Amino acid sequence: MAESQSNARLRAAAGTPTSGVIHVRTRLTADFTVISNALAQRRGSAVTVGVAAYILSLPDGTPVSISALCEHFTEGEILISRALRDLEAAGYLERRRERTPTGKIRTRTYFYDLPGGDPDPDPDGSPEPPRPPRPRKQPAAVVTPAPTEEPVATPVQAEAETETEAPVPFAEADPRAISVLAALRRVDPRLVLSEQEAARLAPAVTRWLAAGLLPTHVTDHLTARLPDQLLTRPARILAYRLKETPLGLPAPAGGVGLSVRPTVVPMWNCDGCDRGFRSAEPGRCRDCHSRDQLRAAG
Repeated sequence: MAESQSNARLRAAAGTPTSGVIHVRTRLTADFTVISNALAQRRGSAVTVGVAAYILSLPDGTPVSISALCEHFTEGEILISRALRDLEAAGYLERRRERTPTGKIRTRTYFYDLPGGDPDPDPDGSPEPPRPPRPRKQPAAVVTPAPTEEPVATPVQAEAETETEAPVPFAEADPRAISVLAALRRVDPRLVLSEQEAARLAPAVTRWLAAGLLPTHVTDHLTARLPDQLLTRPARILAYRLKETPLGLPAPAGGVGLSVRPTVVPMWNCDGCDRGFRSAEPGRCRDCHSRDQLRAAG
């Protein structure tokens, strides 16, 4: 006997909600971006979600550096850089240092729809950015059952080389260099540095001071002719200006140090005429000594 089936609705329509958002859906067939709910509904900063949605909507090869994002958004460099760090910590953003065929090291940016996800297969090949090459895949004969390779995502941008070295501990930095860097904000209020940035710049400042320059000379060099608008972190501008070590003072000719000042001969009173004269030992002056010799001869 066949089972009875009902065409009645399982749940009655609830009608229009009395509170909250009401969606007006429109089926999009072009100019749209697919974003996961995990990213769109991510708790935290709205700037982070907005930056992620903007990067996902861009075609491959579009610059997404801090300066490029600041030109699009009204937020400043601090909020944009903080959003990129949040996305990188969550696994959506990844920066890899790769070597180009010319031997240069560049940092390539990868953005994932889901953290740790695999890219969709593309039989025609994904479009390449203009400069950096596409990462090469290892042939099947070389693959071993050891650790698997990391998932390869579509490259978004080839940025300039960035510093990835671990910063020097702030407590071990040169106090004189830290004092010079901390006082820069008195000349230009925009030159505000964090402890990690000051620790990274301190060795270069120490080399400048060791070359014979005064702290005021270093300050003048770092603050002279700065642009009206800083499109990047002040630490990058300061690091570029401190990149080369200045020429030290030349050694004295013949290897001789500073000239030694001669000793002043003391002043004495003459035993004969009581006049003052300079001599290594007390006695008579030159005139009295000459008269004594004439008397002895006569």
